[in-house]
Formats: sequence, C-alpha cells, structure tokens
Amino acid sequence: MEGIHQLPESAQPAATAAPKWWAYIPAALVAGLAYGMHYLPFPPFRVMSGAGARYPVSAAIIAIVAGVVVRNLLPLPAASIEGAKGLARRIIPVTIVLTGAGLNLVRVASVGSRALAIVVLCMTIAMAATVWLARWFGLLPRTGLLIGAGTAICGTSAIVAVAPLIEADDHDLMISIGTVNILGLVLMFALPAAGGLLGLRDDAFGVWAGTTIHAVPQVVAAGFAYSAQAGALATLVKLVRVTLLAPFLFGLGFWHARRRRQTVSLQWSRLVPPFVFGFLALSLGNTLGLFPVLQFRFGAFPLADILTNLGELLLTVSMAAMGLEVNVRFLARTGGRAVLTGAAASVVLCGASLLLIHLLL
Repeated sequence: MEGIHQLPESAQPAATAAPKWWAYIPAALVAGLAYGMHYLPFPPFRVMSGAGARYPVSAAIIAIVAGVVVRNLLPLPAASIEGAKGLARRIIPVTIVLTGAGLNLVRVASVGSRALAIVVLCMTIAMAATVWLARWFGLLPRTGLLIGAGTAICGTSAIVAVAPLIEADDHDLMISIGTVNILGLVLMFALPAAGGLLGLRDDAFGVWAGTTIHAVPQVVAAGFAYSAQAGALATLVKLVRVTLLAPFLFGLGFWHARRRRQTVSLQWSRLVPPFVFGFLALSLGNTLGLFPVLQFRFGAFPLADILTNLGELLLTVSMAAMGLEVNVRFLARTGGRAVLTGAAASVVLCGASLLLIHLLL
C-alpha cells in the first residue's frame, strides 16, 4: 500500500519492470469466483427477509479469502505474486474515488442532530479505544490505527484509505482487513438477536446497528432482519458514517504529520492522498444531481449506479490481489493480537453506542 500515496519527503521505491499481462490472470480468476459465490442462493450468502433477498457477504470479502486459499494451496509463480501487489496498489485509489458516486451528502443533515451526535461520538470512541487496546495487546501501532479506522467508519474502505496515509505495509493491511471483516460478520448475526433480547425499539436498533457494524451490506442485512423501519434507519446512519470518511482522513492526516513533526515542511495539500479529493468531488456531484441517466435500447441506467458498481468490481479485484499476497504463516504468528484488539474494540463500541442511544434518543 505504500506505493499509493507517499509523503513528500519519503523515499520513493526503486522502479521495477512491469509484470507481464499474464501475471494478473490469477487475481482476475479469483475475483470472478468471488462474484459467483457472492450470489449463491443459500445462507449466509443470501438471506431472505420481509424486504426481499439480501447478500450480506460481499464479493470483496469472499475474494480476499479465496485469494489467501489459492496463494497458500497452489504453486503460483513469483511473477503472479508481484503482479497482484502492483495491481492492488493501482486499483485501490480508483476504487475509493468511485465510492463517492453512491453517496449523498444531504443525508448527513437528514439523519437528525441527536443521531448524528451519536455517530460522531461512536467514531471517536471506537478509534480511541482501538488505539489504546492495540498498545495493551502489544499490536503494532499502524495495525491498530487501521483496525480502528475500519471499526469506526466503514470496514475495508476505510482501511484501504487510511493505509497509505500512515505508510502502512501490506501485512498491516491484510491483518486489519481480515480482522474487521470477520468481526463485522459476527456482529451482523449477533446484533439482531441481542436487540430482541434487550427489547430495543426499531429506531434504537437502527442507530445501534448503523453505528457499530463495519460494512454497509452487513448493516443492511442486520437492520432489515430486525424490521423494515430499523433497516432503513440503520442504512441511513451507516451511510452517514461512510460520508464522514473524508473529514476523518483530513484529521488523521494532520495528526500523523504533527506526530512526525512535519507540519512546517509538509504541504497542506499533501496531508491527504489525492484520491480523497476525487471521492469528495463525486460525492458532491451525486448530491447535486449532476450525474445523468444513460439511456440505451435495452434500458436506462443512472451514471451514479454504474460508477458505484464499477467501484465494487474494482474493489473485488483488488481484494483478490491482496489475498494472493498473504502468507498464512505470518498471519498465524501475528493475527491473534489483531483479532483480540478488534473484538475488544467492537465490544466497547457496542456498549458505548447503547449508552448514548439511551441518553440521547
């Protein structure tokens, strides 16, 4: 990930020969397999509810797991491993930019001041708790920051956006993505049951799920599993969290620069990777309704939906490429502390969110 965005004074890696086109074939095949599994017609891939069929296990999550399996069970050539690394670094910035096409900034205001306050406070608590817990469990600070970003905001998308900003390496990235996605799936199934036992109102559960579960598909699945009203509110709250990714990155960029004592020499325009500005531009374009609807003989397709789906496709390919980089032996040695940190942070976040809902809603 360090190849995506570098601080101005960082040493740039030496140029290497570009991999041949065939080096990208394993990542493409794994991504195709992931999409096929994503639409399998049985749980946990498809979950039926009153609102219809939901697919909570995203293709990106399947792709990274499948990539790990392929890398560690099949004898892949070294060129394919290097090609996967380069492919992920090239695709991820574009993926983050395209994510903005599906966001509407007006939703930040429509969610309500009290719910918005709960979202911001939960993000702050999640980030602070994860960083502290990472120190307590002896986890590397960069990995702790990545898990904190994924827990506080939006799972994989937040992790891949934060990684180049703090100069995280690929192992930090892989451990963090794996930890956050596993815990997100656990929360997706556990929270509806817990909400029923606690007797939460639909609006309370919607805010609870929207502020605690990591990935958007998981939030949608958990919310609608509880009720249609809870699902609609949970989705809205979660999208507000995603929208707040940009200011979060600005704040983290400033903090990281201060920590490195570079606020004098560092250009303010470089505190955040350039793709963040593209993310904001597409978000603003979608908010203002600037994207047209493309009309073809076989149907009409909103440009915003096309860009969003393209972003999901590229994310799946990049996750497949990252999975092909993973060495299971390394994860076995270092992954336990990451899971403990993420699990403890998720428990803190769920408790804090419940308390804030009780006090403010």
